[in-house]
Amino acid sequence: MQGTRYSFWQNRLLEVLKMYAIVEYKGNQYKAEKDAVLTVSRIDDVKEAKKGDTITIDTVLLVSDGDKVSVGTPYVKGAKVTVEVGETFKDDKVLVLKYKSKKDYHRLHGHREQYTKVTVKDIAF
Repeated sequence: MQGTRYSFWQNRLLEVLKMYAIVEYKGNQYKAEKDAVLTVSRIDDVKEAKKGDTITIDTVLLVSDGDKVSVGTPYVKGAKVTVEVGETFKDDKVLVLKYKSKKDYHRLHGHREQYTKVTVKDIAF
């Protein structure tokens, strides 16, 4: 038996009806859906959590379960998003060049931001 084939609009409707939450974590906002992999600012192994640990984020700004949307002021009461910490990695190098013409002044600095991948396990409200 083959899987059910949906039209473009039926697939779009299924995407809209998915449960999702907008969470604030470390000063940034992320759209969290079940089993989604998010890239967040580095989670310190010593102070916060190690790879494989679960973190509960309670700073949820918005929760939608498909037909009902709850917006917080500023956070939704009782809403929690559980995530599992994954690997930590460095982003591509960004080069910053300072240069002034005719003054023999140039400085080159490099920077690599560190990120952690987290997997959303559960959204509860």
